[in-house]
Amino acid sequence: MNPRIYVLTLCTFAFGSAAFIFAGLLETMAADLGVSTAVAGQLQTAYVLTSAALGPVVAWRLGRLDRRWVVVGGLVLGLALHLACALTPNFEALLVLRGLAGLAGAMSGPAASVAAASLAPPERRGSAIALVSGGMTLAFVVGIPMGSVVGSMFGWRATFLFAALLSGIALTAVLLFRPSVPAPPKRQGGSVPVNTIWPLYLTTFLVFAANMTLNLYIAPIVRVGAGVTGAGVGVFQAMIGWGSIAGLWLGARAADRNAGKSWILLGFVIQATAMSLHFAATHEALPPGLPSQILVASAIFVAATALFSITPVIQSRLIHATEGAPVALALNGSVVALGQALGSAAGGASLAAWGVPAIPATALALSLTAFLILSVAFPRAR
Repeated sequence: MNPRIYVLTLCTFAFGSAAFIFAGLLETMAADLGVSTAVAGQLQTAYVLTSAALGPVVAWRLGRLDRRWVVVGGLVLGLALHLACALTPNFEALLVLRGLAGLAGAMSGPAASVAAASLAPPERRGSAIALVSGGMTLAFVVGIPMGSVVGSMFGWRATFLFAALLSGIALTAVLLFRPSVPAPPKRQGGSVPVNTIWPLYLTTFLVFAANMTLNLYIAPIVRVGAGVTGAGVGVFQAMIGWGSIAGLWLGARAADRNAGKSWILLGFVIQATAMSLHFAATHEALPPGLPSQILVASAIFVAATALFSITPVIQSRLIHATEGAPVALALNGSVVALGQALGSAAGGASLAAWGVPAIPATALALSLTAFLILSVAFPRAR
């Protein structure tokens, strides 16, 4: 594997950590800012909606630039906004800043994936994309749990300072090692295979919607299901990372061998199983203490495995179908953001209306709905 791809992995690590850096402290933040936990969760909704709305526009406007400079621009913008979030005086200002931070991720995420695909031979594109996506895995194993620990020790504002530090480290690495990747050539003639790519976008939307319904509200889920609060939540967040490692390992190999419909549907079955475990834990189906903690940790691991085993397959197919067009991956990033927005909004609404046990029930309903829709809509590989 081209060693410059590892620099791109460091970039997705910084962005992935920043995207969810406050999730373990959501209840503490809400109390300090004078809003409910469900309302505080909409900080993530603002982030992903901005990313969804501006991602394709940014990719189109910056499509002819070297991918390196697009990544640098996103890191610089993210660094500045994370510092501003740490200093914000109230919830309203923080909501606006988090919305703007979504633009940073929209700039650099698709650019990093396109660059990775360009730096790898065709037969290793799936593995290259999975390696860059592994930055998100590292975020859940190291970055996000560390953010929870830092926040529990020094206050939730320190989590955003930590996010700024990670962006600064990634920015330094890009500037020093300079993984230059020219923009892909402009498509000449032909047409975008809409009948092939729209089920890919639908899959992305549905899998992230179901996953985000629960992941953003992991602090109350772990509190009710496992009886763990504070810095201990970081241990459960790390299970997302370990599950991501397993999922990316499986997904990279599936992408390299052109896996299709059966792989996607299996992923949703696994995800639905994980949400069922969370449902059982939040309804106190097991004795409190270690049994419930093991159940919740296992459910988090399984859900992450399902999500990240699907992602490389979708990205690899998009790159192949559109000849690596940056806008195609940027649009996929927008679909990810829209799915996350639906999930965070659905989870917040369920929490506000029926309490914590309703969150995994909503996630389970989304997973099963996705399975039924994709059973009909997703074409088999030719």
